[in-house]
Amino acid sequence: MPTLRLKGDYLAIATLGMGEIIRVMILNTDYVGGASGFMGIPQYTTWTWLFLMTTGTVIIIRNFIRSTHGRACISIRENEIAAEAMGINTTKYKVMAFTMGAFFAGVAGALYAHYFYIAHPNSFTFLRSFEILVYVVLGGLGSISGSIVGATLITVISAALQNYPEVRMIVYSLLLVIMMLFRPQGIMGTKEFGLDLFKKKRGDGRGLARG
Repeated sequence: MPTLRLKGDYLAIATLGMGEIIRVMILNTDYVGGASGFMGIPQYTTWTWLFLMTTGTVIIIRNFIRSTHGRACISIRENEIAAEAMGINTTKYKVMAFTMGAFFAGVAGALYAHYFYIAHPNSFTFLRSFEILVYVVLGGLGSISGSIVGATLITVISAALQNYPEVRMIVYSLLLVIMMLFRPQGIMGTKEFGLDLFKKKRGDGRGLARG
């Protein structure tokens, strides 16, 4: 509840701090393995499960964004004061956004644990949070397709720099700086992959041809 009183960057910092508190608490809890991690997890995660869960997540989030509740969340993101002045319950929708984010993060964590046989707190440090932030900022804060593009691009870069872990964070930081300078809205901005995008491009091409 105290974090809901915060806004903007302060809210982001508070959530990162809370994540670190929970990680340290798990490190000191023997019931879930403590510092050794929770081991002996059976490997149930397959490519099929990953594909189905990812597709389901995208569909659910896309439908949510297009709903009344989703538009309320977008209005809070764009201008919280104006949204509150229009009668939107900002606290309610913040809790809703946190809950949905936590749910899908839990699904991802379960898939991760059932693939690597272990769930270790050190796998989810501040650096992992920063990495996920890079996915979203690089792809576009207002685009689901952008998040997928950003995650794919960073994963490819991470795999290419696997033998140079100390360089990886430097590359991430440089990508963010370059993106903020030349394309602050991200690769996709607020656009989504779909037939509408291709129709628009085709229409622009015809207009240029006529001109």
